[in-house]
Amino acid sequence: MKRWIPAGLLLAVLTLLPPLLPERHLATFVLLALAATVTVGVSLLMGYAGQVSLGQASFYAIGAYAAGLLAVHGVPPLLGLLAAPVIAAVAATLLGAPLLRLRGHHLAFATLAVQLILLSLLAQADWAGGAIGLQGIPRFSIGGFELREDLGYAYAAGFVLMIAVLIARNVIESRAGRGMRAAATSETAAAASGVAIGRYRLAVFALSAAFAGLAGGVYAFYLGYLAPGSFPVLLSIEFVVMAVVGGLGTIAGPLVGATVVVLLVQVLNTLGTQPGMPGYAPAVLSYAVYAVVLIICVLYLPRGLVPAIRTASTRLTGTRRPPTHPAALPPLTQP
Repeated sequence: MKRWIPAGLLLAVLTLLPPLLPERHLATFVLLALAATVTVGVSLLMGYAGQVSLGQASFYAIGAYAAGLLAVHGVPPLLGLLAAPVIAAVAATLLGAPLLRLRGHHLAFATLAVQLILLSLLAQADWAGGAIGLQGIPRFSIGGFELREDLGYAYAAGFVLMIAVLIARNVIESRAGRGMRAAATSETAAAASGVAIGRYRLAVFALSAAFAGLAGGVYAFYLGYLAPGSFPVLLSIEFVVMAVVGGLGTIAGPLVGATVVVLLVQVLNTLGTQPGMPGYAPAVLSYAVYAVVLIICVLYLPRGLVPAIRTASTRLTGTRRPPTHPAALPPLTQP
């Protein structure tokens, strides 16, 4: 029963908080929940599968454009939203088959190249709106019910975040999750235990892309407009920063990291738009946030905020958490 308490608390926050927020803060809540959804996939990919991706925003864009294009061409928005994570996962599977042969910074640069190529293609594709962008995306609707207010999209964003968290939790606690952790710790030992390393990594890569695609679908219906500039390379860096700040290899980490980074960026953007500040101030301050937060985490919180809080809590209470290192888990053998 205790293992469901965090999920219950998250559900309560996502349900009770939006109506309490002022109208001007609901947009921030929507973007925060969508960013956290993508970051859950990044944490799975980097923290459990041991793979580094600097192009997660490309799957965010694929999901958004898939849902938007389908809706613009008359497909019901619900079907467009359901298709977004599927299309993103299929794209990740096709791209991941060759890319996941790479390791470390080679894989990171390859995923970054994928995003740059995608942005270039979208800017040249007339069927996707080109550099001007895809316009006329209808509001999300189911039957005769249409979401028009920010409060409705706050609940929609919270719903997809809850789905991502529950799926990630189930994956982590499964045998496949133990296999991912073992492979991230030692490929040789995991392979000797019968873990299908390549298959698991590809599956996690596709799952993380599906989370990004689902969030992108909600993003498309929320804004009603998409352009290549909506998915810059900095966005992928932002997702990685959120995962690292919160704590890789945890479920709560992406939620905490997304909250900290998004709120910091919002505060500094507000500061940068004050009278007397130069026009480039918001962008410069945003870059400064990522740099400073990363430096602080690397120097003082190398495992992230959530693991640091857990360690401090353990020391204060004098209790010990059960071991979660792959070596302490049951044998990983294939049937």
